[in-house]
Amino acid sequence: MQSGIFVPAIYFSANINKKIFTHFYRKEDPQLESGKLDEELKRFDRIVSKIRPNSLLLLNESFSSTNEKEGSEIAKQIVETLIENNIEVFYVTHLYEFAKYFYDQNLDNVHFLRAERKEDGRRTFFKILEGKPLPTGYAKTFMREFSAIKRHL
Repeated sequence: MQSGIFVPAIYFSANINKKIFTHFYRKEDPQLESGKLDEELKRFDRIVSKIRPNSLLLLNESFSSTNEKEGSEIAKQIVETLIENNIEVFYVTHLYEFAKYFYDQNLDNVHFLRAERKEDGRRTFFKILEGKPLPTGYAKTFMREFSAIKRHL
């Protein structure tokens, strides 16, 4: 919407953000000049030096380069600070402890979306629903589905 792309809807409203920033997963540094977490933190530091209130930050699997506990704690502290400074955050993550922390806060301005799943764990396609964070990413289900597809090839 803000970049001029058509929004297919009968009714639509959205915030107008001053700036949009992204922090997405990157592959390991081939020169091994620093570790993955160090590289993520350096990139995030560059964002923080430029981001201002009324900006939007899109994050995808940020801080998943470390263990669940440390990644969740780093993400929690960063996102709390961003929200306190009126920065809108969209975060795609498998860090369950991080997501659960914000879910338990029951904040009006925090929403949780996840891919729709059938009761047996099978996924549907292209349906994203509001729902509480789950402690699983359905890796076993995914591997079963992948194996079935692979057998047919």
